[in-house]
Amino acid sequence: MDKDEIHLRRLPTAAPWGPHADSEFHGVDFLPEDLNEALETGMRVNKKYSCLPAEEKGIHIINIRAIEDIGYDQHESTLLNSLSKNPDADCKYGLYFRDGKRKVDYILVYHYKKSSAGKTLTRRVHHNDSSARSARQDQPLPGKGVQLEMGESEPHVDYHEDDKRFRREEYEGNLVEAGLELERDEDTKIHGVGFVKIHAPWHVLCREAEFLKLKMPTKKMYQINQTHGLLKKINSVIQKITEPIQPKVAEHKPQMVKRLSYPFSREKQHLFDLSDRDSFFDSKTRSTIVYEILKRTTCTKAKYSMGKGEGRKKETALLNKRRKCGKYGITSLLANGVYSAAYPLHDGDYEGENVEPNDRKLLCEEWASYGVFYKYQPIDLVRKYFGEKIGLYFAWLGVYTQMLIPASIVGIIVFLYGCATVDENIPSMEMCDQRNNITMCPLCDRTCSYWKMSSACATARASHLFDNPATVFFSVFMALWAATFMEHWKRKQMRLNYRWDLTGFEEEEDHPRAEYEAKVLEKSLRKEHKHKETDKEKLTWKDRFPAYLTNFVGIIFMVGLTFAIVFGVIIYRISTAAALAISSTPSGRSNVRVTVTATAVIINLVVIIILDEVYGCIARWLTQIEVPKTDKNFEERLIFKAFLLKFVNAYTPIFYVAFFKGRFVGRPGDYVYIFHSFRMEECAPGGCLMELCIQLSIIMLGKQLIQNNLFEIGIPKMKKFIRYMKLKRRRSLDHEEHMKKKQRYEVDYNLEPFAGLTPEYMEMIIQFGFVTLFVASFPLAPLFALLNNIIEIRLDAKKFVTELRRPVAVRAKDIGIWYNILRGIGKLAVIINAFVISFTSDFIPRLVYLYMYSENGTMHGFVNHTLSSFNVSDFQAGTAPNDPMDLGYEVQICRYKDYREPPWSENKYDISKDFWAVLAARLAFVIVFQNLVMFMSEFVDWIIPDIPKDISQQIHKEKVLMVEVFMREEQGKLQMLETWKDKEKKKGENCNNHSPRLSRSHSGSLSSCHSYPLDV
Repeated sequence: MDKDEIHLRRLPTAAPWGPHADSEFHGVDFLPEDLNEALETGMRVNKKYSCLPAEEKGIHIINIRAIEDIGYDQHESTLLNSLSKNPDADCKYGLYFRDGKRKVDYILVYHYKKSSAGKTLTRRVHHNDSSARSARQDQPLPGKGVQLEMGESEPHVDYHEDDKRFRREEYEGNLVEAGLELERDEDTKIHGVGFVKIHAPWHVLCREAEFLKLKMPTKKMYQINQTHGLLKKINSVIQKITEPIQPKVAEHKPQMVKRLSYPFSREKQHLFDLSDRDSFFDSKTRSTIVYEILKRTTCTKAKYSMGKGEGRKKETALLNKRRKCGKYGITSLLANGVYSAAYPLHDGDYEGENVEPNDRKLLCEEWASYGVFYKYQPIDLVRKYFGEKIGLYFAWLGVYTQMLIPASIVGIIVFLYGCATVDENIPSMEMCDQRNNITMCPLCDRTCSYWKMSSACATARASHLFDNPATVFFSVFMALWAATFMEHWKRKQMRLNYRWDLTGFEEEEDHPRAEYEAKVLEKSLRKEHKHKETDKEKLTWKDRFPAYLTNFVGIIFMVGLTFAIVFGVIIYRISTAAALAISSTPSGRSNVRVTVTATAVIINLVVIIILDEVYGCIARWLTQIEVPKTDKNFEERLIFKAFLLKFVNAYTPIFYVAFFKGRFVGRPGDYVYIFHSFRMEECAPGGCLMELCIQLSIIMLGKQLIQNNLFEIGIPKMKKFIRYMKLKRRRSLDHEEHMKKKQRYEVDYNLEPFAGLTPEYMEMIIQFGFVTLFVASFPLAPLFALLNNIIEIRLDAKKFVTELRRPVAVRAKDIGIWYNILRGIGKLAVIINAFVISFTSDFIPRLVYLYMYSENGTMHGFVNHTLSSFNVSDFQAGTAPNDPMDLGYEVQICRYKDYREPPWSENKYDISKDFWAVLAARLAFVIVFQNLVMFMSEFVDWIIPDIPKDISQQIHKEKVLMVEVFMREEQGKLQMLETWKDKEKKKGENCNNHSPRLSRSHSGSLSSCHSYPLDV
């Protein structure tokens, strides 16, 4: 065949011609405009894939080889300009199909091997299968039934790539059969990446909306009940005051009327306002509908196997079995690499000149900006753009942040109370009084010497800032605050459900996950040797038992690892304290406790941040090997494991300081040792509460600053920079692709994929634990959480709007398992705060001394009462200080903090009666505090209704109005039927009243009396 030879082949009769025909046709490089116009008048334009082979259709066209030799330069733009002035502008740069009318609802992305000679070589297409096909470029898909011309060698057959290609062909053909319209684009700036644009036509949207039982607004509108009297005036005043902090979006304005909503039905379309069909289903709803179709549409064939011989036979059996029990939906195809990504498009650009107004740009200006941190969130617009599930997360985060305001104010008051009364605190004044001359026993063996209690004056004064009577009140307040917060959120959730038409919504069983179906397929193949048909297989507990065992062992191992790391930090503290004690500088010896505490907490913080990332990956792996059936089951199991591991990781060091440090020390002369060499560390004379406060504050602030904010800002920026450098390197290799303007789906493809809300919820739940669990030791925790959340809301908003691909909208009426976790933390917080006040602080010993031992009813003598005496001659051999004269005088008796008998007693160093009196008071306080606060929390839960009264009235009103609408419709039908019967009756009487002659002369008129068609 000559180089310049012209071939004739058959053109599909339904193929469209015109400016945008290149998305439908592969075999021609250009067409004159007059031929386009002539064919357009004679043929019906088909907007979908051409699914029939070309040989079966009846029009011949000319396929021109060697265009450059005929006189057309392929590298010039005159050819494209003859078809369209700017096709990218017509389709709004990827938001629409190339016809500029059909909106892109979803994008499928795949990788293909692009031939380097593909732009100069011309190929012949053999349509040898009936699967759906569409391409944007004028050449066919790479490797898709292509026969190369002379001079090009036969390429190496890649069975793996061909298998993926044939799966895509079958899957896309099934999508077309489901009613979707597809358009392919491989002529992009991203090398080797193809895009399939998906559009759902009106009839598909209606059908799927009916299947999904989507509530849509009807024509019927009704008045929302408004408050009257004093409440109305108060609401109007509040609206005027809060007007500057309201976002400037239409969805956020208070509504006076609301459209009645009803599950969409094709038979009742007359009930709905269909005046504007393009906007009736918004972009969020359209993408949800398309995603549902993608999940249930299956692909069961593959052209090639992955191997030869026995491997190919096994895969053939696998494919045959898959047709019976296995399915390949979009999740499976993504997992197997047939498609590399699937996502809906953002509405457009959010920055730049001449950007058309869109919801994304509005969200960026009024929500995802640090400059509007003081404003309310436009939650309705967030829900409209991202869906109910993400809308509920940001609504919950907003409610939580608002509720932190009163908690922060009370915490600041408690802290200021401690600052104001620190000079009036008698115990700290006694500790700081050098005239008391209290000599304390050494803190370590041999290297540590005796020390004066007055040297711990600063620690004692600082402890009073957090360890004062007001902290008990604050603990009770925070327990009631947690209960009020949960009730307030439930009421807010019901309001959102009513506003978003989610009342009566019940989640249906989700589609099985791809991994679950693959596991079921393997199980069925193992039973294939029995040669008998069985019912559909499913995984039982026996199949999952190895995974359950691995989960149990893995979690126990991870918890043990956390304990081991905390134990290692304890060894570091003990050894570092002993090393600093022999320091020659006085400042080094005096600041041993502060230095050891600060460095140990920093080590704990670094370890916690590292293990958080490790535990997140391990929790996901443990959940994957369990093979949960649905995405919801997978998410719940993942959340439980990740929360358990991260909770243990974050709070184990704090639990140690709060409840274990200083409890198992022993006494001078009989200390408890680790590995026979390290003595257990003691609390400061003022108690361990100050150290607990330092530990809690550093870990909480460090996690929020480094993990939550720095990582969330820095890592996405770094990934974006890496992608930019890769694209820049590719652009330098392909200048022609660099000159094109990116389409919307290309820009979105370069964004980070949405990884779910679990990380966002997890960091807030851990923070909620810091705020509530140990709030008795750190009253400023709510304040720091509030400051963090103000930044966190805008940071997450900016990430969702600008850094992530648009997630698929998911309907949800609550926050799921997170609510149960919050309630559990709230209950646990009551118990932990009771133990912190009772055992960690000196609140109970002070009360016992004040009411049982004080001679004058004051706290004078409290410090001396809490200290026991020890005769230095009773030290064990080799444990006495090396320098007993370090204080300048010989020490005979040293003091240590404990309730024990003095050395001159008959039962010297035994536990005294005072210890048992204090212990009994501590346990009694725990019981009373826990039950009292629990009762008050339950009372708050009971007294506040879950559903606001006005919302329950509106829901009832909607039901009544809907019944009225259907009753009127039925009455209208009955009236029409009766009218038709009356007309028929009158017509029959008129015909019967005709004379016989008239009837005979008009023989056809009688029959015609009963032949009128009925048009209802």
